[in-house]
Amino acid sequence: MEAVFGPAGNAESFAAAGFRATADAPAWLAQMGLTAYEYQCGRGVRVGTETAQKIGQAARDNGITLSLHAPYFINLSTDDDVQREKNARYVLESCRAAHDMGADRIVVHTGGVGKRSRAQAMENSRDNVRRILEQRDAAGYDDVTICLETMGKINVIGTAEEIMELVALDDRLLPCIDFGHLNARTHGGMCTREDVAALFDLMENTIGMERARVFHSHFSKIEYGKGGEVRHLTFSDTVYGPKFDAVAQETAARGYTPRFICESAGTQAEDAAAMMRCYQEYMKQFSAIDKKV
Repeated sequence: MEAVFGPAGNAESFAAAGFRATADAPAWLAQMGLTAYEYQCGRGVRVGTETAQKIGQAARDNGITLSLHAPYFINLSTDDDVQREKNARYVLESCRAAHDMGADRIVVHTGGVGKRSRAQAMENSRDNVRRILEQRDAAGYDDVTICLETMGKINVIGTAEEIMELVALDDRLLPCIDFGHLNARTHGGMCTREDVAALFDLMENTIGMERARVFHSHFSKIEYGKGGEVRHLTFSDTVYGPKFDAVAQETAARGYTPRFICESAGTQAEDAAAMMRCYQEYMKQFSAIDKKV
């Protein structure tokens, strides 16, 4: 198994090249040497079965690994019964779309703390995660892994520790480590290889090596302010970071094989390719060291 790389949704260059249909994306990405794609349902699951199946077939034909981003407005920290039902529906709709296109992972946001205490928000999240897993299995979507995402705003559940605690609840879950989000909510605390190593140690100690080494990931440079995340940037940014170099080095050193999805603002395909080249260079270096040993 190898690490795979690709964009979240379609880059501006995809449309500039004359493409409109997402079913054309896998072949276009394969020509760039990329190996993954994350379909975006952030504003709602609107893809029908026929379209999903076309995207899935194109992905299989071109060696592209698929995942899907569930709606942004899911809030797992709620204790409101109506909202809980909506959350479950959004997740099951995402699972249906993922299943139709052959995507094996969906990414789910955890939601805001609101007026609750952070402890209560976490307790609600634990309960809602368990409920959603039960409903996912009952609906027959046990082939779709739910990935809970670290978040960029401080007033939202989604620190590395919180996500690891939630993912540790059940072996059927994986973390979606968004390095830009973690860097934003810590105001620059995810920039060095030591920062990444500490995060990976936390993963291994809470969910074990087997799941840690195949974690899902989002990466982009992100502007941040007092409350954390402000907006996604491109790799041309020289102010906020983080840089992918530290992530690539530590990932390669540990032999992890995650799925890296780039969320740069408009240049996500090109930046994903840059991430892939960076990672491959470190893999060559560590492979050479192993051969000498």
